[in-house]
Amino acid sequence: MEKWNGYQKGVNLAGWLSQVELTEEHCKSFITEDDIKIIADAEFDHVRLPIDYNLVQNKDGSLIESGFRYIENCIEWCGKYGLNMVLDLHKTFGFSFDEGENESGFFRSELCISRFTELWTEFAVRYGKYSNRLAFELLNEVVNESDNEPWMKIAENTVSVIRRYAPEIKILIGSYMNNSVMTVKHIAMPFDENIIYNFHCYDPLIFTHQGAYWVKDMPTDFRTKYPMSKSDFIAESALHTFSIDANEKAIPETGFSAEYFENLFSEAIEVAESRGVMLYCGEYGVIELADAVSAGNWYRDIHSVFEKYGIGRALWCYKGKDFGKSFETVNNLK
Repeated sequence: MEKWNGYQKGVNLAGWLSQVELTEEHCKSFITEDDIKIIADAEFDHVRLPIDYNLVQNKDGSLIESGFRYIENCIEWCGKYGLNMVLDLHKTFGFSFDEGENESGFFRSELCISRFTELWTEFAVRYGKYSNRLAFELLNEVVNESDNEPWMKIAENTVSVIRRYAPEIKILIGSYMNNSVMTVKHIAMPFDENIIYNFHCYDPLIFTHQGAYWVKDMPTDFRTKYPMSKSDFIAESALHTFSIDANEKAIPETGFSAEYFENLFSEAIEVAESRGVMLYCGEYGVIELADAVSAGNWYRDIHSVFEKYGIGRALWCYKGKDFGKSFETVNNLK
């Protein structure tokens, strides 16, 4: 499988321009040029920048110029310190993976789809000239399988519009079930040679999201370790009423190890190879409640498979968002 050079070791700038109250004070101070320098000095090669549509677009479709300036600052800083960048639309008018955002109707609303296309046209006009160091991620984490078919049609149309202004920029597309690696096969055939297949990985969820207050049925005092045996995983999942999905099939009988991620990613790798596209993991990480040794074990295992197959990735995340130890943990890995 071809490697996406320049996007092999990245980190998300989560909680800066997305999933947060977008006050001027926050946007000016949460991430600064100094942070980009720190990331570059730590030998990362890119950042993924999640943004919400309401940073730059009102519900009536009018643009918010002050919001674009934060994106442009990031592009400038990355250029100064030799980092590439993924611009990720984390929330659009009518859709967010987070039900609490109260956005709905996108996939079947002509108005919402029009707002989406207009916004990506604006991004392409403004930022298409940076195609040698910038990529576009159309939308973060489609949730429902029933939305995947209309989503692929929206994506195809949006790509065609972007290409009028940015013919060579790389465009990332993910599938449903929150960009699961298990649904990569349901991404449409690549629309052109500059499409990247995108997935996220927080498996097993009972480890990476242990104690997470926002996960359904997750006790906030629940703790577990990695690696764990297959029997312990099944028992803990059942005890805390978690569903055990198809990912169980990837667990070796000897328990969790790098082989688990090898098995988990195998189908997506085959699909990418057969379709001639590159594969990228836009999010992966361990909640800061996990113990440091277990987190390090998890990162070593998943990194070994990323590196074996040349899968680019972006760590969740640089700071905050309950994953604030991730950047330090990865930097300290031997």
